[in-house]
Amino acid sequence: MGDKPLLVIAAGGTGGHMFPAQALAEYMLRSGWRVKLTTDARGARYTKGFPHSVEIVEVSSATFARGGPLAKLIVPFKILGGILSAKAMFRKDPPNVVIGFGGYPSIPALGAAWWMKIPRMIHEQNGVLGRVNKVFAKKVNAIACGTWPTDLPDGANGSDVGNPVRAAIAAKANAPYIAPGDHPMDILVIGGSQGARILSDTVPAAVAGLPVNVKSNLRISHQARDEDMARVSEFYAAADIRAEVQPFFNDVPRRMSAAQLVISRSGASSVADISIFGRPSILIPFAAATGDHQTANARGLVDAGAAVLIPESRLDAATLSEHIGAILNDPQAATMMAAAALTVGRPEATENLAAMVVNLAKGQSRADET
Repeated sequence: MGDKPLLVIAAGGTGGHMFPAQALAEYMLRSGWRVKLTTDARGARYTKGFPHSVEIVEVSSATFARGGPLAKLIVPFKILGGILSAKAMFRKDPPNVVIGFGGYPSIPALGAAWWMKIPRMIHEQNGVLGRVNKVFAKKVNAIACGTWPTDLPDGANGSDVGNPVRAAIAAKANAPYIAPGDHPMDILVIGGSQGARILSDTVPAAVAGLPVNVKSNLRISHQARDEDMARVSEFYAAADIRAEVQPFFNDVPRRMSAAQLVISRSGASSVADISIFGRPSILIPFAAATGDHQTANARGLVDAGAAVLIPESRLDAATLSEHIGAILNDPQAATMMAAAALTVGRPEATENLAAMVVNLAKGQSRADET
């Protein structure tokens, strides 16, 4: 299929998995590799940002976490079908390396690679392994860790590489921070690739509770779930607050670059983007995240003095409004938070991960007996 080496990327259908996968795809294409992405129908909805030369392959997969008894009964058969399909694809066009980024759609490609003894690895974005990565942790040749330290099973060794960010994010790294003041100010509200209802419930009221002199200067970019968009938009309009509410922003790099403050969940990709840009943030970890990994993700920014962490159990509009006001009313402190965020950034993460892929292809990390 040509002289160029082939990397197969397997990733699930959320931004947390897809954004670092996209970053690696962009880098490997520039390095002269071919890249295929395997995912399922749900994951394919999040591939618009991938370079056009990446071949998108949909494979069958499923999870026990959704559906009723009948749906769960057919999960093993759907997964097996996906693995067999991936195996046939690999026989036709053998990959040099297969890398999984987590999510149940990554099972077929990783399963086929293990079956066929193809060099394989995983990248875990969080400080706690996701369910699928945990299953494959001892069945791969290498583990790349986005958050360090990462809680790994006994006998599994990881490498601290950081979380890759997309080229559009990396291109705006170190963009100058404009301190808050008596001028138009931007707040970016993001809740992961699918939005967060708790932010839709609290952020609009928190912004409405700010002093008039602050509120009148604000422009809000608020990511909200489809079912929450109307009420969030109506609240902002009724409170005379300038706001754009969308289920997904395709121009996050531009909006984050312009922001005086980011209010966000602390998913690994969001934390990586915030630290690469160097922006003050208020982080609300997802309380139900496996192993409370979003709190662990936030720790670096919080410890550096770059972010305020509010647990879900203590989040309400009044508390959030107080923290927003404290940051926007203190330009010096906000500027120091922005500078501190940059110290946590890992701009070399994509290059680190790519080096692991290349070394694995060269046989420097082979462990086919796993």
